[in-house]
Amino acid sequence: MSERVLANFYIAIEAVFANKMRSILTALGIIFGVAAVIAMLAIGNGAQEEILEQIKLVGVNNIVIEPIIEQTEEKLNEASTGKEEKKFSPGLSLKDVNAISEIIPSIERLSPEIVLETYIIKNGIRRSAKLVGVEPNYFELTSFELSEGRMFNEQQLIKGDPVCIIGKSIKIKFFPTENPIGKSIKCGPNWLKIIGVLEERIISEASIAKLGIRDFNMDVYAPIKTVLIRYENRELVTKAMLEKNNKASGGMFFIMGGNNEEESTSAPVNYHQIDKLVIQVAETSLLTPIAEIVSRVLQRRHNGKIDYQITIPELLLKQQQRTKQIFNFVLGAIAGISLLVGGIGIMNIMLASVMERIKEIGLRLALGAKKEDIITQFLFEAVMISITGGLIGIILGIIMAMLVSRFAEMPTIITFTSILLSFGVAATIGLIFGITPAKRAASQDPITSLRHE
Repeated sequence: MSERVLANFYIAIEAVFANKMRSILTALGIIFGVAAVIAMLAIGNGAQEEILEQIKLVGVNNIVIEPIIEQTEEKLNEASTGKEEKKFSPGLSLKDVNAISEIIPSIERLSPEIVLETYIIKNGIRRSAKLVGVEPNYFELTSFELSEGRMFNEQQLIKGDPVCIIGKSIKIKFFPTENPIGKSIKCGPNWLKIIGVLEERIISEASIAKLGIRDFNMDVYAPIKTVLIRYENRELVTKAMLEKNNKASGGMFFIMGGNNEEESTSAPVNYHQIDKLVIQVAETSLLTPIAEIVSRVLQRRHNGKIDYQITIPELLLKQQQRTKQIFNFVLGAIAGISLLVGGIGIMNIMLASVMERIKEIGLRLALGAKKEDIITQFLFEAVMISITGGLIGIILGIIMAMLVSRFAEMPTIITFTSILLSFGVAATIGLIFGITPAKRAASQDPITSLRHE
């Protein structure tokens, strides 16, 4: 049995090489089908990756934690025994950041922020602005890039040196004709040395006015330690802070933490050391479980008082999942149509081949070949042409993807899965679409076939 199959295989090889032009034409459908599939999947995967990365930059993988600054309320004529026990919370601080970083391993970046309302003075010009205390991760999370200068170095971050990076609008307003790098600018009560200027973030004035969007181009960015040491550290209880609280409460001050006040006031007091914490996780699927762990960590550290809010970008998550589904559907349709066209091409040319080789088929049947031998021979021919076309198509598809990436400046991602899928489908198509021509060849009557002209 094996010798018979092997003999049919050799006959199929001879037939393929004896009819080179027909074999090449038959293989062209598979070659271009497989090449198109690999190239389109590479382009589609690259486009999908780029779009998803853009969505991530917006914040789809970010957990945002912000403090809640509560309004206190005075309850009159309340019996002393009826008062609820107040819980003390130290507020959101850098200690929370360090604890989260140590406990949760699947975090890519942590970015604490402190935002202070201040002013800038230079050459007799005073302008209100925001001083933002950040760490280097902030610029990566927000996709800010430098147009001039450099980022903070390790020493400046640790020691809290008086340095800053300014927005583009500050450079235009205060340094219109000179390079601001190395110059100093007075930000609030302190002078800060400018070491960098950020690229302009395009925001229309209408959006700033109507939507309340912050004008990042007018912000001053300093190391978070610089802000804590040289400006304000709300974690520390200072004389100035007590005087401020005493004045706000009409002569009755309360302990920091917003939870142990003997006499309360309607003026809210921000006792949180940081104003915002952004946590970027590695995978979108880990977003919800990590948010739950973070919530438990903060609840324990804040003694059960929920003086913070955790936000997950649910709409962005849904958009990301929808984008993946659309790309998977489109890429699958492209692959299916391309390979289907190639398979139909094989079937058509194989059917034409049967008509051309009726005499050859009749001669083999007359010499004792069985119908199974004819079917096996034609199946071998179809599979060989499909596999050969598939290999050539893989090489052509990779070259096409590389050319598109180079000349069109589009990202392309060639995966082993797409190559394996294309090759496997090419071989399967050769087998499936070769059955009908093979059966038709085997059903020929030997005497009629020998008389065929």
